[in-house]
Amino acid sequence: MKKVMKWFSVIGVMAALFCGCGQEDVVNHSFTLDSEYVMDKGVLVVGVTDFEPLDYLQEDNWIGFDAEMAGLFAESLGCSVQFMEIDWDKKLTLLNQETIDCIWNGMTLTEKMQEDMECSIAYLNNAQMIVVPVRNAEKLQTVDDCMHLLFVVETGSAGEQELRERNYRFMAVGSQVEALENVLSGKADAAVVDAIMAGALIGEGKQFAELVCTDSMSSEEYGIGFRKGSDLAEKVNDFLRENYQNGTLNETAEKYGVQAAVIEP
Repeated sequence: MKKVMKWFSVIGVMAALFCGCGQEDVVNHSFTLDSEYVMDKGVLVVGVTDFEPLDYLQEDNWIGFDAEMAGLFAESLGCSVQFMEIDWDKKLTLLNQETIDCIWNGMTLTEKMQEDMECSIAYLNNAQMIVVPVRNAEKLQTVDDCMHLLFVVETGSAGEQELRERNYRFMAVGSQVEALENVLSGKADAAVVDAIMAGALIGEGKQFAELVCTDSMSSEEYGIGFRKGSDLAEKVNDFLRENYQNGTLNETAEKYGVQAAVIEP
């Protein structure tokens, strides 16, 4: 009988393990508050993608408006900051598995994001812009002009969601920069990217000088994402308000050319 009970115990443990494998809500630490966990390990791990002018690499260092503000927030917690480049489509899984502690990367505050994460207040305005080759721009000035095109968009982005809702043809790629490269090479007719990124990369004298923005598909706001229930969301809200009042937030925004998009917390 003892042997039978032992086997039932083993089976029960294995079943519990297998049942948990597919869940995204994985919490590994034993701290009551997320801030305690982060401060105990001494580092805030921030999930980012290459997104100039918010998060981008310069001489192996992550810089940009979001990167700089994230570093200041970590400092306010008494921590260092570590940036981890992620697959945007896997951001929620990485967050819940505690591979990263937050998403600070021009994240659109969609209804789904706010259901799945503990989100900050909005801190930047943005729009989803249609980008086409300069040679085709004259005949592609509005969203309706572009409805027959093959679009390219970053997987898991607000732009992808917008195209799905409109039932437009599109292909998804790993990043917004890759989306722009696909338009430039002729693999797609148009891209949908964030207005803030477009302002930094598209136009005369910039990386994608042969592309141009025409119409916007939607307007939106950016926020910062933490694990569901995390107390860090309220801490970052206090941080944003304080740094808006003391001028640091606007000074940093001006440094990276996004001052016109700043939302007063």
